[in-house]
Amino acid sequence: MSQSDPFAEARNIAAPVIEKRPVETTQHGVTRVDNYAWLRDDAWQDVLRDPSKLTTDIREMLEAENAYYAAVTDDLESLRKRLFDEMRGRIKEDDSSVPAKDGDWKYWTKFREGGEYPVFMRAPVAGGNEQVIYDGDAERGESEFFSIGDVAHSPDHKLAAIATDRLGSEYYSICIRNMETGENLPDLIESADGSGAVWSADSKSFFYVERDDNQRSKWVKLHRLGDDPANDKTVYEEADDAFFLDISKSQSGAYIFIYAGNHVTSEVRFIPADAPQSAPTLIAAREANVEYAPEHHGDHFFIKTNAGDAVDYKIVTAPISAPGKENWKDWLPHKPGSEIVTFTTFKDYIVRVERENALPRIVISTYDGDAHEVSFDEAAYALGMDEGYEYDTSLIRFTYESPSTPEQTFDYDMASRARTLLKTQEVPSGHDASLYAVERIEAEGAGGAKVPVTILRLKTTPKDGSAPALIYGYGSYGYATSASFSTNILPLVDRGAVYAIAHVRGGADKGRQWYLDGKLDKKMNTFTDFNAAAEALVKDGYTSAGRIVSYGGSAGGLLVGASVNLRPDLYGGVIAAVPFVDVINTISDADLPLTPPEWEEWGNPITSKEEYDWIAAYSPYDKIQHAKYPPIMATGGLADYRVTYWEPAKWVARLRDEASGGPFVLRMNMGAGHGGSAARFERLDERAHLYAFALKIWGLETSEPVKHKA
Repeated sequence: MSQSDPFAEARNIAAPVIEKRPVETTQHGVTRVDNYAWLRDDAWQDVLRDPSKLTTDIREMLEAENAYYAAVTDDLESLRKRLFDEMRGRIKEDDSSVPAKDGDWKYWTKFREGGEYPVFMRAPVAGGNEQVIYDGDAERGESEFFSIGDVAHSPDHKLAAIATDRLGSEYYSICIRNMETGENLPDLIESADGSGAVWSADSKSFFYVERDDNQRSKWVKLHRLGDDPANDKTVYEEADDAFFLDISKSQSGAYIFIYAGNHVTSEVRFIPADAPQSAPTLIAAREANVEYAPEHHGDHFFIKTNAGDAVDYKIVTAPISAPGKENWKDWLPHKPGSEIVTFTTFKDYIVRVERENALPRIVISTYDGDAHEVSFDEAAYALGMDEGYEYDTSLIRFTYESPSTPEQTFDYDMASRARTLLKTQEVPSGHDASLYAVERIEAEGAGGAKVPVTILRLKTTPKDGSAPALIYGYGSYGYATSASFSTNILPLVDRGAVYAIAHVRGGADKGRQWYLDGKLDKKMNTFTDFNAAAEALVKDGYTSAGRIVSYGGSAGGLLVGASVNLRPDLYGGVIAAVPFVDVINTISDADLPLTPPEWEEWGNPITSKEEYDWIAAYSPYDKIQHAKYPPIMATGGLADYRVTYWEPAKWVARLRDEASGGPFVLRMNMGAGHGGSAARFERLDERAHLYAFALKIWGLETSEPVKHKA
């Protein structure tokens, strides 16, 4: 069992004293006082592009927080090293992906022993020398932060467009590399989206998305090789700050799609890939709460949509010559509770991934409707489909994994229905799946909702309430949390902890309605579902109140922050990674990069008193109780534009003001953005900090993991 106060000695360490500079804000007749609003740098946009521009007093405060965190967790240094070594020992350092064929070439990535970044490779299908397209380790240079976005080869297999970010702010640069010589062309695109480039059919130009100074994707542009990027043609400009832009190419390669949308509404235009100078053609005008996404086959588009109250989506067809909504015809009817997650068209087959009751499946159809499923047996698992590069093929590639089963990569012949195992994820230090139990229970949420909870534990971990538990959740934007295999969680499970995933409303784990029932005026369901999942773990003997550490990141940080405000007695600790916790202030500020698109998710507190009240009822920063809270660890990234650095900083400062217990600590990455480091071993070090904090809460700092056979 955990010691009565694992942080007893740490309580003798003085926490930073953060100056209070009260700012009053009145909305809809309600006045709130924010003592820490000054932590937002007035020139925050400049800080995103150059973190060295951060105001001195704010920098000193963040550095003081980092020093306090280091002091409070100084005794965990050797444990963090052990955890890091365990996680690294489970990684095959010189691993490679399975090559994917594209015409006469095959493409893949590999890592070298000790390498932090992937090396992008290719080779002729018929045989010949392997070629390095882009070596991430060599290209990082002296950059403190380095992230590789998309690496897109041209249709003629001569060039590669490579998107990289050296700040963590997600402003990407796109360079063009001659894959035959290894040299870069003079063309260099700045302020691009990380999705990179989409090539025209003739390989002489490409489309990309450019972001404005508020980090919003605003323009789709066309760059012709050799031209000055300053003169690039604007193909499409999005006037609505609440809409994102994205671009892709159809699986057939025939069309470029331009997507504009928010979380609930979309609009798509298309351009023939062999006529890139053409004006984009609209498929169907945006209509509130109607989403659609096209693919191409023959002289028709196949379109996934929720039009006509198809909450979990249906697939319709429309002639390319007249693709408007009035010409849509149902091809696959809507089936409530069975969400169409994604689909891809091939020459002779259409393949879709569906999800029902938090379990995915792959369905393969011919165009005349003859369909079959690719089936699996475990209680909880995850699937991934890789559509590859080719259109005229009978092969698809998919991955399968479960919390106890390492990822397996298969090729599946859609004609013969034969599956071929190409690769099983190697765990060099050893992994015995038979040691684990993967289980699924249901918690009862508000209104009688049945909330799935996926559990991973050692079979030897007792169900007598004595085990510690880490419960993870997200629950926003319709994102479903997969029951996947993660070597990183095993150091906790192998020390006797129960790992649980709460598939709460706000995600789409049980279909699109599951998402709709956890947003806007129903957002509180997300947090009460999470607490219900934690209580179900207690009820079923997996753990006990006070032995549970909650863990979530970004909107999942909001989840754990709001949940602990509701039930501080239920948790023994909270780990909130880049947490979205200052909700009412952020969603009331239309100048912040992501605020306008977020109104469809949370409500608009600027224009509506009712919607203000929805958010004010759970905003973690504003709803801290004057009660005893468990230890809380928050993280942040100085260059993070998604959840700005001041949110976790303000939250931790206010926790110290209003709650008792703790301690409340902040670890701020001064050289990264929302995702932390993009280097694979540096990411493990960041994870080791989180897990060591949990093990200290449980009193398991000196525990040893179960042994596996190598």
